[in-house]
Amino acid sequence: MPHDSLAEEFSDAMRSLRDSDAEYVPLLVDLLLQKARDFRASDVHLVPQQVGLKMQLRIDGVLHHVASFDGDVCPRIVARLKVLAGLLTYRTDVPQEGRISSSDAEGPCGEIRVTTFPTLFGEKAAVRLFAGSDHYQRLNQLGLPEDVEGAMGSLLQSTSGVILLTGPSGSGKTTTVYACLRELVRLHGDGKGLMSLEDPIEVVVSGVTQSQVRPHVGFDLATGIKSMMRQDPDVIMIGEIRDPETAECAFQAALTGHLVLTTFHAGSAVEAVTRLLDMGIEPYLISSTLRAVVCQRLFRKACSVCLAQTATDRNSAGLSEPTNSADNSAADETLASRCRACGGIRYHGRFVTAELLDPHGPGISQALLERVDARQLETIAKECGMVTLQDRGRKAVRSGLTYPEEVFRVLGRSV
Repeated sequence: MPHDSLAEEFSDAMRSLRDSDAEYVPLLVDLLLQKARDFRASDVHLVPQQVGLKMQLRIDGVLHHVASFDGDVCPRIVARLKVLAGLLTYRTDVPQEGRISSSDAEGPCGEIRVTTFPTLFGEKAAVRLFAGSDHYQRLNQLGLPEDVEGAMGSLLQSTSGVILLTGPSGSGKTTTVYACLRELVRLHGDGKGLMSLEDPIEVVVSGVTQSQVRPHVGFDLATGIKSMMRQDPDVIMIGEIRDPETAECAFQAALTGHLVLTTFHAGSAVEAVTRLLDMGIEPYLISSTLRAVVCQRLFRKACSVCLAQTATDRNSAGLSEPTNSADNSAADETLASRCRACGGIRYHGRFVTAELLDPHGPGISQALLERVDARQLETIAKECGMVTLQDRGRKAVRSGLTYPEEVFRVLGRSV
């Protein structure tokens, strides 16, 4: 079922459109994109059903079913998006990807990417609304924990080694690595050569020579890194380590005196290290060249309006504060259904948290050489002072920044 508050607002907005209007579909698509912006959505999913089309919005990392369409308007909505993105409307049997380049795309959500994918009941379309280029310019604007931010600032002044940014898809790794590049530009200006190899280039960073790989012509990540080394860079950013060959090239580049920034999919900082070992990277190479592993997550913030109104309502009724999280959740769910600030979701916005593994801590280097498993390595890292994501989650719940169920949703563990 659609989320009531969001669905009602979208339905009210649609009443201004007339389906008999010749421009009905273009106006509907414009409205769809505008409401996605208004709802702070990062993605719009248009999913074909056996009958009709379902629209979902990803808000603060979670999908919400907002509306359904039926009739012959369904394929026309997807076709309109394909026209705007410069895709082939007559090809519905293959995936396609494009971008909407218009003056409207320069608004608050910046660029718009459209992808289509053939399914059993028709084409599914996914629309990504990128944040504007003025968002998250610098490392100190990300909201990282103070200790992690300070350590990152020091690490970026290194002249060689690998800084690994890890986490699952949608955890903000790319945002962080671009912020690191801007920080390096700020620190060194034209004094150092900064180059990147990406797939795709998502944000243009002034002061960095950026390249996009083209595997179909043989220009893949591993090949690109080897060629890039001959361009005399000081800092290399690799969009993502996806295979053993790319990982080996990245560490060899660091070994020869380059600072390498890259992202990597892993559930935790220690899992990232053990995955590198599984990919065939020698322990001595990791121990000698890896500067740090930062693993991050994005948690949804508890809606401050809901929280404030809950406290006001309880005080007015002469009730004490809730004594447990279940009481809090019940109160917030009741209030959220009528809260316009969060649209009835109970959350508004997100915040980043992270853990940082220093591979040179006491006992950690030896543990790497001995190829200990992830659990043992995490125990040693904790003894060396690493604050884990689980610890950060508990602190966020205690401070009222988020709810226990949100930490469980993101980390898969209760607090």
